[in-house]
Amino acid sequence: MGRLSSPIGAADSPAQTWDPAERAADLARKEARLREILGGFPSVIVAFSGGVDSAYLAYAATSVLGRAALCVTADSPSYSGRHRQTAVHVAQTCGLNHEIIQTAEMERAEYRANGADRCYHCKHELFTHLVAMAEARGIAVVVDGNNADDRGDYRPGRQAAREFAVRSPLDEAGLTKDDIRELSRRAELPVWDEPASACLSSRIPYLTPVTVERLTAIERAEAVLHRLGFRGCRVRHHGEVARIELAETQLALALDPTIRPTLIRELKAIGYQYVSLDLQGYRSGSLNEGLRLLVVQPS
Repeated sequence: MGRLSSPIGAADSPAQTWDPAERAADLARKEARLREILGGFPSVIVAFSGGVDSAYLAYAATSVLGRAALCVTADSPSYSGRHRQTAVHVAQTCGLNHEIIQTAEMERAEYRANGADRCYHCKHELFTHLVAMAEARGIAVVVDGNNADDRGDYRPGRQAAREFAVRSPLDEAGLTKDDIRELSRRAELPVWDEPASACLSSRIPYLTPVTVERLTAIERAEAVLHRLGFRGCRVRHHGEVARIELAETQLALALDPTIRPTLIRELKAIGYQYVSLDLQGYRSGSLNEGLRLLVVQPS
């Protein structure tokens, strides 16, 4: 099922130097702890986006709880069709008990305003649906795919998880992104080496309103990049400027004379006036770099 090549743009956490025996023992201990945590739940709803973290959590929960693990994917304009197809593929490949629901974060003015707390409003919408589903069906707990590496990142969505008592078993077991990739590789999950994923709204600078038109443009632009063979890529939406972030190993490919004209032509056809290449390359959450520039006005 899974490709056993080196992932492009998949290094999401710092590499560590491990003695192989120590590494194996550490991973086995964390995996056992995860299964112990999951085994303590009579039933769970897994917030399942199809990314590597939630995919491994869904796989592990299903391995432990069988049909008592319900894996739920939230569909909305900020969730790309590509990721939806990936989630469906993982669910079918792994035999998950899977459902897709519709969420309406775009109906929330706070979400559309795209402040620094946008992710809070998105997760609040998601967990409102998942907790209501759990209560209606008698399911004991809702879990998400946050891992131990997420602790130091800027993630306002964690506040929403705390408010709804959502558990994060991967984090509780101490599993890092590298751990999860290795366990996913061993389990031959088809997404084990996929680059990190995030909602399309994360491509829009803070305080620039989120609109369906902007999300559609971003999705179409990133589809062009994927079709041309890029991985670990983002199209950051700056009005009439498309700022492309690529894995460092693929920066030169964007300037290839057989690729560059197509890239420019197709992104301009979407509606971008200018197409730029960010020489820093892809980095997760790069728009968070602009948070320090936001001025808080006194009340």
